[in-house]
Parts: sequence; C-alpha cells; structure tokens
Amino acid sequence: MDGVVLLADPKSKAWEFAVKIREYIQSQRHESIPLWEVCMDFFNNKEIDMYIPENIRKKHVYFIHDSTKPPQQWWVEMLLLKDLVLSASAESLSFVLPNMMYSRKDRKDKSRVPISARALARTISPNLKRIITMDLHAPQIQGFYPENIPLDNLYSFPEVARYLLQKHGNEFEKLVVVSPDAGGVHRAKSFLKRLEKYNLDFPNEKEFSFAMINKTRPRSGEIENMQLVGDVLNKDVLIVDDIIDTGGTLCKAAELLKRHGARKIFCYATHGLFTRGTQEILSHFDRVMTSNTHYSENMGVERIDVSQLFAETIYRAQKGFSVSNLFE
Repeated sequence: MDGVVLLADPKSKAWEFAVKIREYIQSQRHESIPLWEVCMDFFNNKEIDMYIPENIRKKHVYFIHDSTKPPQQWWVEMLLLKDLVLSASAESLSFVLPNMMYSRKDRKDKSRVPISARALARTISPNLKRIITMDLHAPQIQGFYPENIPLDNLYSFPEVARYLLQKHGNEFEKLVVVSPDAGGVHRAKSFLKRLEKYNLDFPNEKEFSFAMINKTRPRSGEIENMQLVGDVLNKDVLIVDDIIDTGGTLCKAAELLKRHGARKIFCYATHGLFTRGTQEILSHFDRVMTSNTHYSENMGVERIDVSQLFAETIYRAQKGFSVSNLFE
C-alpha cells in the first residue's frame, strides 16, 4: 500500500482506533502503513487550528475521526482538515467516520427544519475520494452523497453475531431478535440471518426468531405508545439498534418485553453515546453491548471491537477489492 497514510489526532480517542487499524493491516495483510499525527489546537477565541508535521504530498490520506468530540467541532474539523490536506497536494483524502453524526435527521418531519444529514453531505463530500462509516441511522443517507464519492456503510452485525455466540452462547437456547421500531426491522433481520449462519458452526444449535416493537412518537425523544409484535414468552431477547443516546426508549422496551414474559433481556447498539450515563439502562438489561465506534468507556457495558472491519475496508478499497463480500 505504497503512498497510503493513516491520519488521526493523537490527543483524541480516535488515536487508539487508528492504531488498531494500522496493526491489523500490518499483521493480517502484511502491508506497511504509517500512522501520522494531525496536531489540533485552539486560538484564544476557541477557533480551531491544526497542523500536520509530515509531508503528505502525493499521499492517499485516510483520516480517522473522533465522534466523542462536540458535534459542531467534529464537523468543522473535517472542513479544515480537508482544506489542509488538499492544499498540501495530497493525492486523495478519505474520511473514516466510525460514527457519522448528524445522521438522525434525514428528512423533513415538519416545516422549516433542516435535513441535517443532507447538509453534512453537501459540506464534507466535495473533493473527497471516499467516506467509510458504520451502521448509518438510515441507509438512504447514502443518496445525499455524489456518485463519484463512494460511501461505504459497513455493518457491525458479523462481528457482533460471532461475539454473542462465542461469549454468551451458553446463556440462551431460544433467542428472539427484536427491532425497537419499524425503521430497524431490516437491521434486526440481517442480524438474525447472520446468527443463523454462524449457529451452524456451534455444537449446540440455538433457536432464533424475530419480533418488533411498534411505537408512536408525539415529538422527538418522547414515546406515546409501544406495542409488541411477536412472541417472547419464556424466551431470551436481544434488542438490536444503531444508537443508544439517553437509553430511555430502550428501558421502556425492556419493561414491555418483561410484561410479555421475556426471560433474560440483552441489548446491542452500534453507537453507544450514553448521554445520561449507564446506571438506568444497566438496571433494565442482563447485558448491554455496544461497539467501539464512539470510543467511550462505561463500567458494565461490553465493548465489541470493530476496528478490523474498518482496516479490512481500507485495505480492500485501496487495492480495488470488493467490500461487500465482507457481509455476504
């Protein structure tokens, strides 16, 4: 992978993620790839300043970003970084965004509101080579990006399904995969298919089924009514979602499942924000799992490393190999 450079802020939580990407490419693909620093600082009035000490002329740069930064800072850093890299005559720039923020508003749900996912796409995509992210809140967001700028939306479920069966397969026999809303049905069913596929490799085969929760929202962040569609009586349950923000909706879902006779209740969400901490959500679930796309650490929450999926995608994208084969 001559001419390819990984770039990250060494003072950010993305640095460890970037180190894992480099280590995977070097150990599993036997390709040498440097990881260089982008130095982030602030002027006295809090404007962002940045600098790259190394010469990146004619390099293919992959910038691994940190979503634990304030969302507005996260956005502006990408704009400035793009100007810096392209002005320094880099051959190309790709953004690696494990958790793509501003993706929850992908349409106008009422008058006079922004379509934030579209606004992000319009500002960051010009002159990029590609964007790599994971488990977009809505797959149709890819349509906001130009045809000549590929957006690789990776899926975490292969790693999570393998992790669940290997680490906790002895804790359940009949598992119901539950979508917390209608919008997550495809995600949950894809996860279910992967569980069924991996299950064949284990000596004690499990039984899997599907259920969903139908809910109505009077406004964002509030739940008016929740109904269970499916059977969870005397079965263990896994709720699959893309984001845990406050965790309030998941806690209400756990209460609903308990009332319908569920036994153990697990949950997995790709991006664990936990903006109100983890105490309440841990009290409602037997296990809470999330990936390390958001780079945060919370006691009691199990972190599943997905850095190798990003590393393999970078390798395949640069070599011209298929990325979709990772999820078939």
